[in-house]
Amino acid sequence: MPIYWAISEMMRWLDIPPVWLAGFLLVGWYQANAFSLGLSLGAGWVDLIGGLLLGGGIVLILLAVTEMRRQKTTIIPHMEADSLVQSGIFSRSRNPIYLGDALILTGLLLYWDAVLALVLVPVFVWVIEKRFVIPEEDRLRRKFRADFARYAQKVRRWA
Repeated sequence: MPIYWAISEMMRWLDIPPVWLAGFLLVGWYQANAFSLGLSLGAGWVDLIGGLLLGGGIVLILLAVTEMRRQKTTIIPHMEADSLVQSGIFSRSRNPIYLGDALILTGLLLYWDAVLALVLVPVFVWVIEKRFVIPEEDRLRRKFRADFARYAQKVRRWA
C-alpha cells in the first residue's frame, strides 16, 4: 500500500501544466530535429513572431503569478483557491497562465520551425482545458457561487 500511495502522490505532483507543457515542447523539438521532412515556414519573420509569442507568454504568466501572490491565493491547479482573483490580468482573461503556456508552445514551435508539430497547439489547449481549466472553474463556481458567475459572464476563458 505505501508504494501505491507514493506513486499516486508522485503522479499528482507531476500532473501540473508545466509538466504537460514540457512534454508537448519535447515532442515539438523532436519533430523539428528528427522529422522535419524538409518543411519550413520561411525566414526571419517566423523567428520574430515566435519570439514575440514566447515573450508574450512569459509576460502573461508573470503578471498572473504576481497578481495571484498579491491576492494570497494558490497557483497550484489542484488546490483550493483562497480568493477569486478578478483584478490585474485576470480582468482580461480567466486563464492567463494557461494562455501564456499556449503562447510559449506556439512561439517555440515557430522558432524551431516545427511545422508538423503546430497541430500540438490545439491539442495542448484541449488537454489543459479538460485536465485543469474546467475542474478549476468547477471548484471556483462551488466556492464563490454568484461572484464567479458574474466574473465568468464578464471575462472570457481564453481571451
